[in-house]
Amino acid sequence: PRNSFLTVGVSKYSRSQIIAKRVLYKRKPVSTLAVCPPATAKTVEVKGAKNGGSRSVAFNKASRFYEAEDAAKPLKHRKHSRTATLRNTIVPGTVLILLAGRYRGKRVVFLKQLESGLLLVSGPFKVNGVPLKRVNQAYVVATSTKVNIDASKIDAQLNDAYFARSKAAKKAVSEEAFFEGQKKKEPLAENKVALQKSTDKLILEAINKVEYLPQYLASKFSLSKGQAPHALKF
Repeated sequence: PRNSFLTVGVSKYSRSQIIAKRVLYKRKPVSTLAVCPPATAKTVEVKGAKNGGSRSVAFNKASRFYEAEDAAKPLKHRKHSRTATLRNTIVPGTVLILLAGRYRGKRVVFLKQLESGLLLVSGPFKVNGVPLKRVNQAYVVATSTKVNIDASKIDAQLNDAYFARSKAAKKAVSEEAFFEGQKKKEPLAENKVALQKSTDKLILEAINKVEYLPQYLASKFSLSKGQAPHALKF
C-alpha cells in the first residue's frame, strides 16, 4: 500500500498527500448506466389447476452428474520458446571451458550458434579428444583466448538435425540375446568421420599459427586449493 502506519492510528501520509500521489484530483467520476442483467430463466405455462399455472425454468440446466474429484486443468500461459541470445563474450573462435558433462574441464573452440540456441564446439578431436558436440552456453566459461576462424567456411550440414538420434524400433528380447550380453557399439558413420576431420583441419590451421595454443587446448582446467572462480580472470 502507498500509505503505512507509523504507529497505531497515525499514518505516514495525510489524506491530501494520498490524493496528490494517486492524482485523484484529475479523475472525474464516470456516470455508469444501469445495465439489466441477462435473463437466465424463462417462464413456462404448466397445465393443471393445482400446479400453479406457470413455472420458471433455467436456460442452462445443471448436469445431474458431476465428478467426485476435481479434474486438473492446465494453467494458461503466454510463454513461447525462443532462441537464446548469445553472450557478448562468445564469438566464433572463442575458447570455452566446459563445466558439465563427460568432457567437463576440457577447453574447446566455439564454431557457431545453432537454431536451437545451443553452441557448436569442437576440441578439436585430434588435440584433446572432444568431438563436434552441442553445449548449452549456461555450462561454459568464455575465455579471452580467441582463434582466428572464418565462420562462413563451416559446413552447413552441421545443424541440429546432424545430432538427432534415430529412434530404433523396440524388439522383444529373447533368452539367447539376454545371455549374450551387450552388443558391440556400432562404428561412427563415414560421413560424420569425414565431417569431423574437415572441421578439425580448419581449426588446426588457425591453432598452429599461435605458439603454445595446441598445448593450451590439450591441458585440462582445474582449480587448486584456495582459488575462487569468481576472482579469476579468464
